[in-house]
Amino acid sequence: MGSAPRHVLEVDDLDPGELLQVLDLSELSAPPPVLAGRGVVLLFEKPSARTRASMEMATVQLGGYPVTLRNEEVGIDTRETAEDLARLFSGYGAVIGARVFEHHKVERLAAAASVPVVNLLSDDAHPVQTLADLLTIRQAHGRLAGLTVTYVGDANNVARSLGIGCGLLGLRFRVSSPPGYGFGAVDLDRLEVAGARPEVVEDPAAAVAGADVVYTDAWYSMGQEGEQRERREAFARWRVDGALMARAADGAVFLHCLPAHRGDEATDGVLDGTASRIWPQAHNRMHTARGLLQFLLDGEG
Repeated sequence: MGSAPRHVLEVDDLDPGELLQVLDLSELSAPPPVLAGRGVVLLFEKPSARTRASMEMATVQLGGYPVTLRNEEVGIDTRETAEDLARLFSGYGAVIGARVFEHHKVERLAAAASVPVVNLLSDDAHPVQTLADLLTIRQAHGRLAGLTVTYVGDANNVARSLGIGCGLLGLRFRVSSPPGYGFGAVDLDRLEVAGARPEVVEDPAAAVAGADVVYTDAWYSMGQEGEQRERREAFARWRVDGALMARAADGAVFLHCLPAHRGDEATDGVLDGTASRIWPQAHNRMHTARGLLQFLLDGEG
């Protein structure tokens, strides 16, 4: 019998050395076909453009076949329990990826699966996005340790995973959010455990000052469309425009996990400006997905 499978449900399921290894594997121009003759089963409770395309392409690039199933075909805990789905798809694929709402569903999939499970997004975490973010930052600046990353906006799952990744690899992490939209005590404790020691700065201009990376996300995500007007009013001071970016360090880059609501969380001038790295960042979703899959499969017992 082989060893228990490795799961990646949050960034710190990888230690710092493993995280750097995944980033290095992501840049291989000719990755080995570790998925030859095998598949990756991808479960989507909620739709996605980048996640589906990047995971499917990464699987093909490693010689495998992606099997993508939407919520109406799977129905986690409605048609079948998470545990039964994990047992089923462990016999079909070498890896299971799941994009869900409640984080406990990926935890339960992992507990019952006999193959690696990767969290493709949950309400609590977005580790595969953070892998792409860190690779993009390293490509832009040539290093990671010692850089300052400022996240401006809704302190959501993307922000939490980014903060954990920064903590693991020695980046300084600042966050600035409108009142009521910042990290709660549980999130701050979780970041501290990962070594992130987030610096919470109320004023977005002060938070961005001297930063090497300025990062934002949509003010409202899937399922929050009814809050658009309220959130636009609350977040107005946290819009990333040219004046805010001008406060960042020389050579600073702008990141956004996309999709962007242009003119809300960031202006076109920033999204399409010289500091923007949003398209390399989006493309790195595929490269880091490939690196992560290779890491997980290279380590098979």
